[in-house]
Amino acid sequence: MSESKVKFELVSPERLVLSEELNMVVVPGAEGDFGVLPGHSPMISSVRPGVINTYVDGTITSKIFVAGGFSEVTGSRCTVLAEVALPVDEIDRTLVEAELKECLEEINRNNDPLSQKEAKTNVEIAQAKLKALDSPVYQ
Repeated sequence: MSESKVKFELVSPERLVLSEELNMVVVPGAEGDFGVLPGHSPMISSVRPGVINTYVDGTITSKIFVAGGFSEVTGSRCTVLAEVALPVDEIDRTLVEAELKECLEEINRNNDPLSQKEAKTNVEIAQAKLKALDSPVYQ
């Protein structure tokens, strides 16, 4: 591996989604987005719903929505274990808007704390998907 590259692996429960050598990857961390370059300090972070952008030669090569998870970073590697991972261009706006409406209705009609928490989490994920579709890309 080149010293100007970082090994990036994105894993979902179903499969290895992506495994590439990149110049940089930007991950939606719980405390805010963070970029990983070669030589990054080791760290572990939770991942919030959002988009992972991968860069090669200053250009975004992939935009992948993740619904949450964890990341581990070393000086030469970044691994993200995601609950859900799918390319942004595969998100169906109509389906997500319907999911969001259903989750909001579930919050209003159900008083069970566990069901409310699950519905609120699903609202956050749906809102993050819509934001991913509407957000400008870092270039």
